[in-house]
Amino acid sequence: MRHVLTSFLALHWAVVFALLAYICMDGNRGIASALGVLGVSVQSSRFPGLEHAFVVAPLSVALLTVALLFCWAFVETLLNIATRPDASDAVVRVAFISASFLLSVILVGGAAQGINGLFMVVAIQITALLASYVAVLAERRSTLAAMTLHEADARLTAHRMATGAAHSSLLSRVSSRPETRPGGRR
Repeated sequence: MRHVLTSFLALHWAVVFALLAYICMDGNRGIASALGVLGVSVQSSRFPGLEHAFVVAPLSVALLTVALLFCWAFVETLLNIATRPDASDAVVRVAFISASFLLSVILVGGAAQGINGLFMVVAIQITALLASYVAVLAERRSTLAAMTLHEADARLTAHRMATGAAHSSLLSRVSSRPETRPGGRR
C-alpha cells in the first residue's frame, strides 16, 4: 500500500526548507529575507549582524540539511516502504525532529537578537510540523491496521475451512459411510 500522504508531506517540507536555505543564501539580505518569507518583517539596518557570512552560512547549511533529510524520507517512502517500513519511519522521525530543533534554534537566536513577532511565526511552523508528523503516524497506523485485519481474516478463513473439513471427516466416520472426495472417489 502506498503512503501518499507521507510522500507528499516529506516532499512539501523538503521544498520549504530548501527554499528557505536558498533565500537565506541570497546575497541581498540573507536571514532577514528568509524571515520575511516566513512572515516576520525584519529591517536589516536594525540588525546588521544578520547579514554576516558567519551567521548566514551555518543557518543555510542547517536548513539545507533538514531539506535533504526530508528528501531522503520522500525517497524512502517511495522505494522502500513495503520492504522496510521501520527504516523509513526512522528517517521520517529524524527529519521531523531535526526540523523542530532547527526552528527552535531560530526562535532562540531571534529572541536573543530581539526580533519581534518571531515567536508566533515559529510556533505556527512547529505546529504545522507536528500536525504533519501526526498525519504521517496516522497513515502508517491505518496501513498496519488494514494489513493486520487482512491477515486475521485469512487466518479465520483457514481456521473455518479446517474446522469444516474435520467436522465432515468426523461425521463420515461416525456414520460408517466412506468419505467422498470432490471427484466422487475415496
